[in-house]
Amino acid sequence: MVYRREVPQEHSHQPQLDLTNTFLKLNNPDGIVDAVFGLLGNAAASAGLGNIEDPDCLQQATADRAFTNAKEAGDIEGMTTALIFRALERNTGQVGLKSVLCTSLEAVNPEIAALTQHQDPASDNAAEENKAITLELARQIASIGGDPQDALKAGTFAPGDLNDATAAGNTCNDENDAAGCIFSQNLLVPDATPEEIDAAVADIDVGAGAGNAADQVLECPAPEVDAGADANADNAQEEDAAADNAADDAATGGIDFGNCDSPAIIFAAGLDGRKENSFAPANQDSYTHGSALNIGVITSFIQDRLKSNCEASQAAIDAAARGAQAAAALAGQAAADAFNDALGVSA
Repeated sequence: MVYRREVPQEHSHQPQLDLTNTFLKLNNPDGIVDAVFGLLGNAAASAGLGNIEDPDCLQQATADRAFTNAKEAGDIEGMTTALIFRALERNTGQVGLKSVLCTSLEAVNPEIAALTQHQDPASDNAAEENKAITLELARQIASIGGDPQDALKAGTFAPGDLNDATAAGNTCNDENDAAGCIFSQNLLVPDATPEEIDAAVADIDVGAGAGNAADQVLECPAPEVDAGADANADNAQEEDAAADNAADDAATGGIDFGNCDSPAIIFAAGLDGRKENSFAPANQDSYTHGSALNIGVITSFIQDRLKSNCEASQAAIDAAARGAQAAAALAGQAAADAFNDALGVSA
């Protein structure tokens, strides 16, 4: 039999890829070049290994680091997405060929260690194996306080035809589809039913995993920015000066956000049902991202989006970098203002 090379699909789950990349880059001691390399075949993945020696373990290492960073930020969405990323199918050299499992590197987080990647749906026993992966993924998501039904997002395509001369199968690969072409083109084949997901997590102690990250997020008190400013006039002046400096540093005129609208950040209570104040992009159409307690999660995501999907001008990219640096030194509304002022936008 003559095998055909599988058509690439590393950008099929673009939202999961983007958010994993955002959390990976918050603290990336292994120097992994980009999350996308973890979804490539070994030859291509080798260009993005950083300090990871085994390309078969790059996807796991990427997910593990992103999960750790999201956990430290108290971001359940980020943790959930890292788990989903770990379970995504990798590219292989031919239709129906399974990707090799990681055996040379042990994951730091047990939630990541419990998972393996989806396999080519045309490979032997793929339906059964992929269903088991999805159900285990649901259990791990439930254990950190996430929505176990999100495990279905890790699903892959309908099986391709081993005899298809084009090897196109039923896949897609569109880096510019921010929603993920497997979702927008309705190509995802669910591995399980919602009822099967519910049954799989029935015995899970919700939020028990990841050091009770869900409870940590819910119990985190709102930052007392105003109280600190009232109590210490000098601190207030320093915050105002930092915001003013960021605004002064911004490129005036000609800031072009490309295909995207304003990248302003909001700071408010009640975002995504949170009890405490948190940060989020004000424009969810151009910058689709959940809220976060750490503004660095949001500024990093916006910077990545400006460089990629938005195709923003260099002036906008540079201004966002200055704004992120200014925001990192502040807290609460002052941090959001510093970022917004650097780009000449408002929420």
